[in-house]
Amino acid sequence: MSGLDATTLVLLLGASIVAGAVNAVAGGGTFFTFPMLIWAGLPPLVANTTNMVALTPANFAALPPLRPQLRALGRAIIAPVLIGMAGGMIGAILLILLGNDTFAAAVPYLMGLATLFFAGAPALRRALIRTGRATAAGAGRASLALLFVFSIYGGYFGAGLGQITLAALIVAGFEDLHHANALKNAVTGMVSLVAVAIFGLTGNVLWAVALLMMVGSTAGGYVGGALSKNIPALWLRWFIIGFGIFLTTMYFLRGV
Repeated sequence: MSGLDATTLVLLLGASIVAGAVNAVAGGGTFFTFPMLIWAGLPPLVANTTNMVALTPANFAALPPLRPQLRALGRAIIAPVLIGMAGGMIGAILLILLGNDTFAAAVPYLMGLATLFFAGAPALRRALIRTGRATAAGAGRASLALLFVFSIYGGYFGAGLGQITLAALIVAGFEDLHHANALKNAVTGMVSLVAVAIFGLTGNVLWAVALLMMVGSTAGGYVGGALSKNIPALWLRWFIIGFGIFLTTMYFLRGV
């Protein structure tokens, strides 16, 4: 398949299963799959687009176990999803026009800022509202603008998109972590879906590998979605923060 040996394909499948589960619980699955695709010999841009295609189903596979959380949100899910789609389209177009190298060099810094933002998001929003410097609605609008920027990043590269999306949603007013996590999967899924539709028209996707990894990421995403409901909110929050620190450190040490 695509000139890759059986051992490499098995490793890519295993990485996609882990990535699907991690994306469903906390985000950051790209850390496991993108470097593996580079190791397998794919050029960076092809590895990036193939990775995006491979992981997209995982976000949607995580949603069925999270239906109660999404139903509880009702129409509140519409604006974040539409914003994510618009940003993902712009990011994907920028990737095709500009290439991946410059943005990839910034990933360690973006991951560090995203982790800090996630860790401080709830306290920051409450402080702003309490001191009268922002209303809840104002904080929400500003955070949806951030979500748009993050979605552009997601369409462009996407590493850690789940974390920064979750942070923006919390600041926007989705303070229940399990509700925010469910919405995060819906938003990141649509960001990826729009980007994948654009990538599919450019010939930059290694489809045989992407389809194999889709199987793994879908299975991992379903398991991860079910697990994310049952993990206590505090545990989930600290796992996300710890995983963000881990990702940031590894990207600084090893690059992308």
